Amino acid sequence: MTDLSALEWRVVGEERRPGPLTMALEEVAAETAADGGPATVRVYQWPDTLSLGYNQDPETIDWDYCDREGIEVTRRPTGGGAIYHDAVGDISYGIVAPAEAVPSDLMECYELFCEPVLTAFAGMGVDADFVDAEREAIYHPACYLRALHPAHDIVGPDDRKVSGNAQYRQRDAVIQHGSLSFSLRPERHCGCFVGDPDPARFRERVGAIDEYADISRATAVETLRSTLAEWAGASEGGWTDAELDRAREIADEKYRSDDWVRRSP
Repeated sequence: MTDLSALEWRVVGEERRPGPLTMALEEVAAETAADGGPATVRVYQWPDTLSLGYNQDPETIDWDYCDREGIEVTRRPTGGGAIYHDAVGDISYGIVAPAEAVPSDLMECYELFCEPVLTAFAGMGVDADFVDAEREAIYHPACYLRALHPAHDIVGPDDRKVSGNAQYRQRDAVIQHGSLSFSLRPERHCGCFVGDPDPARFRERVGAIDEYADISRATAVETLRSTLAEWAGASEGGWTDAELDRAREIADEKYRSDDWVRRSP
């Protein structure tokens, strides 16, 4: 395993792009890292978007509600349930590095890549840590209402989930992405699903940064961005024109296509 500090890192953030392009840029960052280019840490903002888990049944989604409310729908390459990424309430991040530079054991890699996330929470004044034991699901199709797992689910001081994280490997690179809840709109989140999940139960399971700390979203975003950059030793960077062109191709061919978004597991 290569020392992460020996890699060239760039930090990109915070940017807001359509959901399909947001996912496609992860694939491009993986290609870049695998081909000897810089590894990437990034912070990004979604427009109101529902991202389905890789094996999500499209029949669990209220497509009419999403269309009516202007919520774009795409599908992630990672598992788990669907996540409603609120344009203001959600803060998302990504870490992309060559596979040879990180632990091959999934749990070890989660622990390594979640270090800066936990450090960022501390910097925001939020006492957060991995959930200490598995908890049963409340509503399986929704990621934040699924069973909690100590490997990748982070809870706040009152044991409500405040961050979810996931990993996948592609093109000899490891990609971890995750979301931090800054504020909540449970009715809108629950409205994306059939089966009428209960917003009150959502609040019982899910917490948010603005409930735990007197901090603005801009400050929370900068805390996460700077913490990721310091952890990686990253320089300020951005996407090349070639990367953006490649990402647009992937977004059109994959992340916007019904064959990907609405496919049955």
